[in-house]
Amino acid sequence: MNQQRSEPAGGSFTDPVRYPQTAAPAVRTKRAFILLLLTLVLPGSAQVVAGDRRLGRRALKVTFAVWAVAVAAIILAVTNRALLINILANGWASFGIMIVLAALAVAWGLLFLNTLRIIRPPLLQRRVRPLVAACLVLLMVGTSGSLAYGAYLMNVSRQTFGSIFSSGPSLDPVDGRYNFLLMGGDAGEDRTGLRPDSISMISVDAKTGQPVTFSIPRNFQNAQFPTDSPLHDVYPDGYNCGDECIINSLYQTVTENYADLYPGSADPGAEAMMEAVSGSLGLEVQAYVIVDMGGFEQLVDAMGGVTVNSGGWVPITAGEIPGTNRHYPPDGWIPPGTQTLDGYHALWYARSREFVTDYHRIARQQCVQQAMVAQMDPATLLTRFQAIATAGEEIVKTDLPQDQLGSFVDLALKAKGQPMERMTIGPPDFGTAADNFVTYPDFNLIHSRVQDFLAGLEAAPAEPAPAPAPAEEAAPAPEEAAPEEAAPAPKSDTGADGEAADGTPITEVPQEETEITVEYLQYLAEIGDDATLGSLLNNNGECSVG
Repeated sequence: MNQQRSEPAGGSFTDPVRYPQTAAPAVRTKRAFILLLLTLVLPGSAQVVAGDRRLGRRALKVTFAVWAVAVAAIILAVTNRALLINILANGWASFGIMIVLAALAVAWGLLFLNTLRIIRPPLLQRRVRPLVAACLVLLMVGTSGSLAYGAYLMNVSRQTFGSIFSSGPSLDPVDGRYNFLLMGGDAGEDRTGLRPDSISMISVDAKTGQPVTFSIPRNFQNAQFPTDSPLHDVYPDGYNCGDECIINSLYQTVTENYADLYPGSADPGAEAMMEAVSGSLGLEVQAYVIVDMGGFEQLVDAMGGVTVNSGGWVPITAGEIPGTNRHYPPDGWIPPGTQTLDGYHALWYARSREFVTDYHRIARQQCVQQAMVAQMDPATLLTRFQAIATAGEEIVKTDLPQDQLGSFVDLALKAKGQPMERMTIGPPDFGTAADNFVTYPDFNLIHSRVQDFLAGLEAAPAEPAPAPAPAEEAAPAPEEAAPEEAAPAPKSDTGADGEAADGTPITEVPQEETEITVEYLQYLAEIGDDATLGSLLNNNGECSVG
């Protein structure tokens, strides 16, 4: 009687999918795993074939809608990647996507639980039940867990983008290129204000993504201002008040004394630096990015380190000896060769200039920048996104418009696969240290060389970077730092900044006569033999991406 009341009209218990109680144990086990697979591949289908059909049909509608959106996103990624990224980066759109992902995570999890009810574990053999339960947990973690994690990452990215990028108007390319000023700011406890000791202008072809780096030494003088700059009236002949007016002091000078010339600006010092670089290079700088060097090591650690092939030993500078312009012996040494540097060592590798010149440091900074871009791949972003986003939020400041983020990310992806061309506005590309070019720059020469350099890149398609060549045989290649012969020879009597002070040339020391070890280098530093150290370290500007 009970069997007849439970039997559907016009049928009998012959369907093992919907009525497993009469099926053989092996069939029940197979049914259980098939229902789990259906919920994984086509959420809602398990309910249609073996459970609540109305619930299943609703779930299938949602599933097909999600598939349609996914297909549309893939098509958009192929046809208009920048638009897709702009949608994902938009505050309201990303908030909506985050809510949808969270809702889908919950709904998919509930469907799996409903599928478990349909499976009816008591009908399974005892040894099969734990296996089905384990599979259910794994599938829920892989599906609902992934969607929940995606919602979390979307929320992290919303907060990061909102705190780093501005809400200003979109930028248009100038003469077919986007020009960004990249500054490495150093505002330590022993310094007053911020000093952008690392100054580079990154110029990227708007169509091809071909990148060029123009590096400006920190001690560059007489920086020019465009005629429409408010500082042009203050410094009509350029920033030329003597040795105190090196370019890296401009940021603090404007922030403290001329901020009123930039009403409404969030960072007058950065605006002034953009104008100084624009006037000096003859290229319009459109936006700036400031990276706090104090937090730089946190970013590198978040990436899992940065791999470079270092050409020579690099000292980790110790504190300054009170009452002198000298430093204590180095706190450590970064050896040559291919190695993965953590944040602390990467920071010192990029900023050290003791016993050598600022141009050695510029070459290493360019190399570290390239290495970080090369290693910022999708796998790194996915696995370390939270740490990278948190670090970026704390150390990066920019006026790049958030609404144009998609265009810039798309541009960065184009640039990633191309060699980074480089020019230093100083030795080795302009004169030598003895010429004092950075003290008395020839701006007509700079402007013409910069334009010729860019014109040459446009005329010739980008080619893969050549393999590193020995310093005595090769000129600087796109993926190499400046070779030894191109860098100015260090001088003796190292000053406070590790640069030559008395103009006495260093005598080259045959390196084959003495093995270069940490102990030997430290010994030379302790006895104050700066001349020998300068000779031994003259190749530490050589670097390539590891």
